[in-house]
Amino acid sequence: MSQPESPAAALRARQRPLKDRYQQDPASALTPSTATARVDQAALTATVATSAGDVVAGLHPATGGDGTQACSGDILLQALVACAGVTLSSVATAMGIELRLATVTANGTWDARGTLGVDRDAPVGLTGVDLVFDLDTDAAPDKVDRLLELTERYCVVARTLAEPPALTVRRSTPAAP
Repeated sequence: MSQPESPAAALRARQRPLKDRYQQDPASALTPSTATARVDQAALTATVATSAGDVVAGLHPATGGDGTQACSGDILLQALVACAGVTLSSVATAMGIELRLATVTANGTWDARGTLGVDRDAPVGLTGVDLVFDLDTDAAPDKVDRLLELTERYCVVARTLAEPPALTVRRSTPAAP
């Protein structure tokens, strides 16, 4: 009777063909991501279709919203904790670290004066983000330190925020008549 495969071995088995392909063909690792929002000017909302259902974003109460729609700044932090949580789980599994309980919290602050145009010198957007991991594990402190270091290194959203890519804002080209 064979032993059941460990979670780390199962993860490695799932990822090995992908890693092999990406080493042999680096271009195949370039993975496009796209999000599109449908704007409703009358409601002052933007609806984003996700694999988990539509998310309707609206104004934050600090900028005139009533709090019934998602806030885009909160969605950004939610994307960060989701990515960091999945990365943490994967890295912990690969390292053989058992997490009895793990939560990831992102805290950020932004100045509503900037986004409302009240003060031209006030920044627009989050001015800092604090990512906090609360872990219940028996792993040695040095292994936990390594776990968090690797989680930060491999989390796509954390890396994107830490090293922002160039952002191009443009109007789509209208189709020719």
